Amino acid sequence: MENETSTGHVTRKTVLRAALAAGMAAPAVLMGVPALARTLTVGEAAPALTPECDDGDDPTPPQTEGPYFKPRSPQRTSLLEAGTVGVRLTVSGYVFGLACRPMAGVLLDFWQADVNGAYDNTGFRFRGHQFTDSRGAFALTTIVPGLYPGRTRHIHVKVQAPGRPVLTTQLYFPGEPRNNTDSIFDPRLLMAVRDAGGAREAAFDFVLNVPQDPGPSPTPTTPPPGGSWTAGTAYRAGDRVTYGGPGYVCLQAHTAQAGWEPPNVPALWRLS
Repeated sequence: MENETSTGHVTRKTVLRAALAAGMAAPAVLMGVPALARTLTVGEAAPALTPECDDGDDPTPPQTEGPYFKPRSPQRTSLLEAGTVGVRLTVSGYVFGLACRPMAGVLLDFWQADVNGAYDNTGFRFRGHQFTDSRGAFALTTIVPGLYPGRTRHIHVKVQAPGRPVLTTQLYFPGEPRNNTDSIFDPRLLMAVRDAGGAREAAFDFVLNVPQDPGPSPTPTTPPPGGSWTAGTAYRAGDRVTYGGPGYVCLQAHTAQAGWEPPNVPALWRLS
């Protein structure tokens, strides 16, 4: 798992994202897990590791713009319009710099095909841009794009921090049959996707090639007495613990540490 080191400790980015998410409303916390995690289908090989946001690591990889980008898209967080057909999709996440610190005011310009795999080249259907908020978060409401001939399912995006170069890339869906035949597909750009009552929810974090001061580390807290959660224990996804009374279920494997108590890290634990 890309959010865990070889020693079983979750990366600094995971803890930072959990701390950010703890103070945010849906949909930014809708996944409950780090956005770079993936869902594998039966028989699907584990993809290459996504570049983690940890000092000195690689940023999110770029990809081709393709033939259908249009400048001057409208500023909006929802691409849905009256009569929009398709499965509703919410994509949320954060934009980080190289030191894992969230970046405010970053431009994200999205464009995609409609449910039939067609792009609007005369207007701006399924096109729009937005900016990350003060916590580096973004959220896009759209539909699951249709299949374009020769390609797997994908969403295009340009990401630009103020005064920095543009990152042009694409986001992909796990479990798509065409992922295995699309020559452009990159498993490092898979979103985490789940079904949500007839709709779908996805998440992805961008890491831009922007130098940053590392900033302060999360401040550990003192756990209250009682409960089965214990620092130093190697937990696996699905493990259940109690902490200060309530019960929690583990969302991803990690080795517990002081400061990562279940109430403090919703990326690792969910109330059961």
